[in-house]
Amino acid sequence: MAIAVQLDEMLHQRRMTLTELSARIGITVANLSILKTGKARAIRFSTLEAICAVLECQPGDLLAYDPSAPSED
Repeated sequence: MAIAVQLDEMLHQRRMTLTELSARIGITVANLSILKTGKARAIRFSTLEAICAVLECQPGDLLAYDPSAPSED
């Protein structure tokens, strides 16, 4: 997918675990893991907003467009 999720890098910078983020935003670790590994097909704005609020970042810090990545149509 051409959209890369950089959640792992942001968690590392904030010295936070996926489990801690999960508890703070009320989303299961399993669902966050799907997002972190890039297997998610979509993300709700409310979820993105919650993640950004906890990690004190902008959506662009978490998502990047890579036009060279293969598309999964």
